[in-house]
Amino acid sequence: MTARADRLWLLPLLAVLLLAAALRFHRLGAQSLWNDEGNSVVQAGRPLAEIAAHAARDIHPPGYYWLLAGWRALAGETEFALRLLSALAGVLTAAFAGALASRLYGRLAAVVAAALVALNTFALYYSQEARMYALLALWAAASLWAFVRLLETARRPGRAALGWAAALGLFSAAGLYTQYAFPLTLIAQGALAVGWLLWDAAARGLRAALRTLVVYAAANLLALALFLPWLPTALAQVTGWPNTGEAAPLGAALGVITGWLVFGVTADSANFGSTPYLLAFLSTAIVPLATRPRRRVVWRALLPIVWLGLTVGLFLALGLYREANLKFLLPSQIAFAVWMARSADVIWAAAGDFRPGLSALLRTALVVGLGVLAASLWSGLDRLYYDPQFQRDDYRAIAQAVADADAIVLTAPNQAEVFRYYYRGDAAIHPLPAGLGGDDEAARAAVQAVIAASRRIAAVFWGEAERDPNRVVETTLDTEAFPTGEDAWHGDVRLARYTTASAPLAIRPSGARLGEAITLAGCGLSADRARPGETLLVELRWQTSALLTKRYKVFVQLLNAGGVLVAQRDSEPGGGSLPTDGWTPGDLITDRHGLVIPADLPPGGYQLIAGLYDAAYPYARLPVAGAPDADFIVLAAVVVAP
Repeated sequence: MTARADRLWLLPLLAVLLLAAALRFHRLGAQSLWNDEGNSVVQAGRPLAEIAAHAARDIHPPGYYWLLAGWRALAGETEFALRLLSALAGVLTAAFAGALASRLYGRLAAVVAAALVALNTFALYYSQEARMYALLALWAAASLWAFVRLLETARRPGRAALGWAAALGLFSAAGLYTQYAFPLTLIAQGALAVGWLLWDAAARGLRAALRTLVVYAAANLLALALFLPWLPTALAQVTGWPNTGEAAPLGAALGVITGWLVFGVTADSANFGSTPYLLAFLSTAIVPLATRPRRRVVWRALLPIVWLGLTVGLFLALGLYREANLKFLLPSQIAFAVWMARSADVIWAAAGDFRPGLSALLRTALVVGLGVLAASLWSGLDRLYYDPQFQRDDYRAIAQAVADADAIVLTAPNQAEVFRYYYRGDAAIHPLPAGLGGDDEAARAAVQAVIAASRRIAAVFWGEAERDPNRVVETTLDTEAFPTGEDAWHGDVRLARYTTASAPLAIRPSGARLGEAITLAGCGLSADRARPGETLLVELRWQTSALLTKRYKVFVQLLNAGGVLVAQRDSEPGGGSLPTDGWTPGDLITDRHGLVIPADLPPGGYQLIAGLYDAAYPYARLPVAGAPDADFIVLAAVVVAP
């Protein structure tokens, strides 16, 4: 092939890499940073030694944070700038995938592999996140590329072999410092090295194999030497950190993993109809092994298969499977792309052995098939960018929404980092429970102190199961403050609002009975006059004379003179913390509600009512005993003042 043809082959590859960059830069700063990205921001703002000290208490090595610290100093700390490091890593990953496929199979394979990485929404999603996972993929692709180059040159010891050994050692060390899942790639690389060495020994003699082994060992010793200062910490973290995997049937787990590796995070059931065709396409990668079983051909053909099989197999064998951990398999997506590229190369080459007409037909079919796959990948891009299912938790909106609060409670580990990135107010911020949690009494006392010192509390709930599994923070707020019902979801994060009373409410006896067993023993109201936008505090005291088998919700409503509903709050008692099927007969249940008066409510007289309805059937209200036509209790007359 001429030099001109060589250059022409670079044009489609360059086009793919430009596309990869465009897709990764598109809307890069549009979404809010989320919880873990906030941790990256804070880590990158520390001196290098402090980054290492804090990383030693986490489950991530410090390499990404060190790089981000230098990057942040150059590029700034906007959302776009912070994520740009990952975006560039994603583009380079596509380039290395193409380089690896080109080295193993040829130019067509290079374009296919790079395109499958560029378009896959799994790779793309993590290329738009200020975390270390795009770098995990980059170092995996780079190390496999250097590994192949090293084996090609190791038979002739010299400057080239040593250079590739140094490159492999540096890439491997970078991967180890980036993420603790990187050893999965090193294990796959080691298995491939064993296969190559056995082939070297059989084909070229033991001395040739030993030369290759020495160079490969030198590369790994370099990586180990560079990682050695962090190795004790890494071992302690990996062996001491709780396993976050989830039990799942093997078939279901493999189905999800396959969907992500092939079609990306936006994969849906429509994509899986093509699975049989995809498997048939992949199988062509090993067809030449039967017709041309040369060891070199076999090893090159098996490289992506072994890489993919071992990384996924070890991931499952180690019990790591859960959706949040699938990002550890980003290197496997590159292996899949290279495998696909190998299959495309085999079909293209085989078509050349047929008559011109049939050859053109087969190659056209190949191009059409790859085009259909590319179109399927392209169709997932819009969902990735705009579907709420794939949007990150919106801490930017949360920070704006809590401008009127004078205390903010954050329940997720490290949540304060991302919140402070956006919040510019003066409210006290309380990460609770303190530390890693575990002391329920201390957490309860801390929440009670916040309630006593604050009037308007905003609570940001996410990840409570990790630090507050008994929901002490939420339960204390629900039962000892006044939930207003203004809950709002921002992605997977829930923002809840509470109001507190400046003094205990005066409780008036009631005695009204609902249904056969529930009595409103008393009620209290913070005021019988309010202004639009203010919150009425309502305290209800319930009792039951018998065990209840149903769960009921409480409704507190404000009606105008014509009986039209103008404001309401519905909730299970105690903000959901005191469900009726858990009540003990005779016990007094304190149930607090904050009813927000609409900002545009006209002045005048209104009626405050309350009642209960079946949580499973919202229209099945309990009747008031002695008044069969009534299904609510009048609590008070309320005047809304201008």
